Amino acid sequence: MIQLLFFLIFIEIGLIVMFVFKTPLRKLVIMGLDRAKRGRGPIVVKTVGGTVGVVMMSSLYNVMSIQKRRIEDGEYVNPTDQVLSAKSLLEASLMGFSLFLALMIDRLHHYIRELRIRRKGMEAVKKQNRGFEDVIKAGGSDEIKALEDEAVMLREKYKKLQSELEAKTKEANVAEANAVALKKQSEGFLLEYDRLLEDNQNLRNQLQSVDRTLSHSGSKKVM
Repeated sequence: MIQLLFFLIFIEIGLIVMFVFKTPLRKLVIMGLDRAKRGRGPIVVKTVGGTVGVVMMSSLYNVMSIQKRRIEDGEYVNPTDQVLSAKSLLEASLMGFSLFLALMIDRLHHYIRELRIRRKGMEAVKKQNRGFEDVIKAGGSDEIKALEDEAVMLREKYKKLQSELEAKTKEANVAEANAVALKKQSEGFLLEYDRLLEDNQNLRNQLQSVDRTLSHSGSKKVM
């Protein structure tokens, strides 16, 4: 068991060293881990890690049991218990160290993969920028000249529209002033019309009263 744990730790250390240094083996290791993390790989790894953790806790429990029995028996040290305690403690330490190295390998693989993805993205952006620069260099002068001509035309149109807007604004102001004057004049006409109607009505009333007076006086003379 101890030899197997030492062998596993050495393998994990070797993988970490491969991750640290950029070598062709690192690509193979990364590809292998990528395939291992697909499908049922993560479930198998978690199962193995959980089993190792349970065995480690069992070893620590054995060490604590031996220490407890040693305290109950006094200061007497049984050589067999001492060997078993040391063996269990060594196994627990090796299993814990192996789990820690496995976690480091997983994190290193994750960071390296993210770094590769970002580098590929940066390379794609650089290629795209280079393509844009090449297009600009190839036909940049003609496009710039066309844009300048278009800008001149747009400025002229803007000035023309601005002058037309000012003329229309003046016409609108004049029309508004005329409308106000006509409104005031029409109000004066209405007032004059009302006065004339009133005068006409007064004259009618006077004529009617005169006619009545004449007819009354004529009737008296006849009598």
